[in-house]
Amino acid sequence: ERVLRHMKEMMISRTEQNRPLNSQNVADALQKFSLKKTAVQKGLDALADSGQISFKEYGKQKIYLARQDQFDIPNGEELEEMKKANSKLQEELAEQKKITSEVESEIKGLQSNLTLDEIRSKEARLQSEVQEMEEKLKKLQSGVILVKPEDKKIIEETFSEKTNQWRKRKRMFKELWDNITENSPKDQKEFKEELGLEYDEDVDVNFQPYSEMLASLNKRRKVSR
Repeated sequence: ERVLRHMKEMMISRTEQNRPLNSQNVADALQKFSLKKTAVQKGLDALADSGQISFKEYGKQKIYLARQDQFDIPNGEELEEMKKANSKLQEELAEQKKITSEVESEIKGLQSNLTLDEIRSKEARLQSEVQEMEEKLKKLQSGVILVKPEDKKIIEETFSEKTNQWRKRKRMFKELWDNITENSPKDQKEFKEELGLEYDEDVDVNFQPYSEMLASLNKRRKVSR
């Protein structure tokens, strides 16, 4: 019964109907049922002798086939109706997939929204931040000095010193570099990489804004004097 069922299933499921099978093919497929090749061979021979399956001999090997007359074969009109039904089912399947996709997308959108507890937590945090900013604004509007004059002076002097040192070192390096590479046959970019040198631009630093800030600071100092 197991062997016969397998032969019928092979005929129905395979794209090549009535694909011939030898005893080894069947034994491999039915190995999961603990059927050995000898038992499968006996089953195939018994089915062939009883006419439930067909077989052909090629030398010492036998090839077995399921009998096609055991199945209802649709005529041309029935086949055409089956094709139409299949086409309609495919359209319905595509529509269901589309609906499923839309529902899944909606679910993902809902899952990405904040929960009520998360909204309340975020609201409390934002209210706290707003309160802090309002307090700072009130101090500024009331004329309260947030930075002491002596601290401001130290910061401005430090900024001025560091920026001037930066400018000076950039100029010194450029003069030195130009002298070294003036008659050098090496490519300057490759030579720079070989020495492990980095320009400000290589590390996304631009001196110009700091230079402008220093100029503005110096101008303001002159006016205050």
